[in-house]
Amino acid sequence: MPQGQPEHVPDDGLTTRARRAKPRLIVHTGTGKGKSTAAFGLMLRGWAQDWPVGVYQFVKSSKWKVGEEKAAEALGIDWHKMGSSWSWIQREEATSEQLAVAGWEDVKAAIADERYRLLILDEFTYVMSRGWVPVAEVLSVLAARPGTQHVVITGRGAPAELIEVADIVTEMTKVKHPFDNGEKGQKGIEW
Repeated sequence: MPQGQPEHVPDDGLTTRARRAKPRLIVHTGTGKGKSTAAFGLMLRGWAQDWPVGVYQFVKSSKWKVGEEKAAEALGIDWHKMGSSWSWIQREEATSEQLAVAGWEDVKAAIADERYRLLILDEFTYVMSRGWVPVAEVLSVLAARPGTQHVVITGRGAPAELIEVADIVTEMTKVKHPFDNGEKGQKGIEW
């Protein structure tokens, strides 16, 4: 049997087709590089399936334009920045916490409206771990999401409660990185 394939059919009363249509909650966490990169790979897969895809990038400054954002714009994928330098004039003075809370409100509305088939909440673990948005509220909203909306959450230190309910959890482990030698990030590699 190929690695990663179930050895038996689950006793859940679902057909294979129904099991394949289940919405997935995916978490990319850990201290290693590649959490967001892996999520953006899923963004491309969703786009290739003609799914509506939405990316909500938390914490990172809106002034910092990452390569994935440029690609998403070219592909017509919605990209929402929830960082501390949100470019909307009425929110310029807002703190990171206020922006994260406002961003979470946008995400909840998108989920309720079934706006996207795939939502990527980049760096969202920090929003939860800092207490800006309660983990219990996030889990409640995600558990009640209608339709088939896949959600990917990235960031270090994913809360244990999130890991417990997620369908797929990948922990990126750093073995070696130039940062360890005091080197700065490179275009095309880190952003």
